[in-house]
Amino acid sequence: MPNPNEDTPSALSQAQQRAVTELLRVAPVADDLARRFQEAGFSLALVGGSVRDALLGRLGNDLDFTTDARPEDVLKIVRPWADAVWEVGIAFGTVGVHKGARVEDTDMTFQIEITTYRSEAYDRTSRKPEVSYGDSIEEDLVRRDFTVNAMAVALPEKEFIDPHGGLVDLAARVLRTPGTPEDSFSDDPLRMMRAARFAAQLDFEVAPEVVAAMTDMAGRIEIVSAERVRDELNKLILSDHPRKGLSLLVDTGLAAQVLPELPALRLESDEHHRHKDVYEHTLIVLEQAIALEENGPDLALRLAALLHDIGKPRTRRFEKDGRVSFHHHEVVGAKMTKKRMTALKYSNELVKDVSRLVELHLRFHGYGTGEWTDSAVRRYVRDAGPLLDRLHKLTRSDCTTRNKRKAAALSRAYDGLEERIAQLQEQEELDSIRPDLDGNQIMEILGVDPGPVIGKAYKYLLELRLENGPMEHDDAVAALKEWWAGQG
Repeated sequence: MPNPNEDTPSALSQAQQRAVTELLRVAPVADDLARRFQEAGFSLALVGGSVRDALLGRLGNDLDFTTDARPEDVLKIVRPWADAVWEVGIAFGTVGVHKGARVEDTDMTFQIEITTYRSEAYDRTSRKPEVSYGDSIEEDLVRRDFTVNAMAVALPEKEFIDPHGGLVDLAARVLRTPGTPEDSFSDDPLRMMRAARFAAQLDFEVAPEVVAAMTDMAGRIEIVSAERVRDELNKLILSDHPRKGLSLLVDTGLAAQVLPELPALRLESDEHHRHKDVYEHTLIVLEQAIALEENGPDLALRLAALLHDIGKPRTRRFEKDGRVSFHHHEVVGAKMTKKRMTALKYSNELVKDVSRLVELHLRFHGYGTGEWTDSAVRRYVRDAGPLLDRLHKLTRSDCTTRNKRKAAALSRAYDGLEERIAQLQEQEELDSIRPDLDGNQIMEILGVDPGPVIGKAYKYLLELRLENGPMEHDDAVAALKEWWAGQG
């Protein structure tokens, strides 16, 4: 690795020391692979995010390489060496490899992608990039999205290649494009979202000229497929600093293209009707929900926090007494959530979970000071189902009042509800509430064949179960017969 830029020697030399440590750690795999390419007459370099992460001291087991070998030559080289090879991205010049190796007395599995030098661009109407192969690493690096991702380390000699000043930008924690941002975003408009995503993941600032280009070209994102937009949005939302990325999307107008419900939360203010800034409230709720996560980032919880109030703009009413109301915004918001997430090609299961959380996020406020009946608590648990833990977190996060007494009272009330749920769960199987008689028993007791009436009877017994808790068998049979007698 060469001497760092003299302008910022301390930060750069520290980055280099981290990179050397990280590269030495993965050297058994990287060098072995590089020698095989060298013996076949080709070059190989660690590139992009892998070099960036090595300089940041956070290189994982996902390694990205670039080469002058064409994909068919790459396959010939790696097949005898790899534990597994996949060709999903081969149309774009990328070959995937799994390789197990022992690193520092630990068995690791590396996920490796090897991509032929290339350039790619969109035409004005296409949703798919046009790929053409290049012949030099410099040509490959100039088409990369940001300078911090346009660095390479040639292997096995460990020659550092940085034609666009990525190391300096990395030390300054700033995102710039290798060429002009207009050319970069014209080639691939998704890079505008990647700017916001990297800002959120790395806690970097985006250079002013890049922000300006994002603002001017925001409409260009419409040619990118919904799936690619969704994947970038997920990475942003699951990052350590999602507020930073989301704010950039909103400020540049990109959010208006891909998630218009978010900037719509910036409700206009007027001097007579004062109310909370719903947009700022939403970002605080998201951060508070993240603080409650226990097992790493939770996409369903974070999406629910981000979208929980999107029904407010459509339901806003100015009341005669000067208050602002948003009646039934949770119901409207659930429908809007389903529509937006479906448009972004989220899975049916995730759409169902997030829209359900949005629909239920106000349910607790009917609990008041704790006067809910056991029946109401059972229904709360039944309606939340497997989402109950997430609903707890979302509900607690939704308190952003600056009034400490009010916040403490809400927290105590929710503590009380959770205690009630725990007590009932000890007495009953709240997580799987079912009637005290199943369908077969209902048919046997009533002497009827399968049909709609069995569903009606089941629903009636379920309501009894929710209302009264578990029933003795004989009591359940008597209740069923009484209901049946009243059916005429």
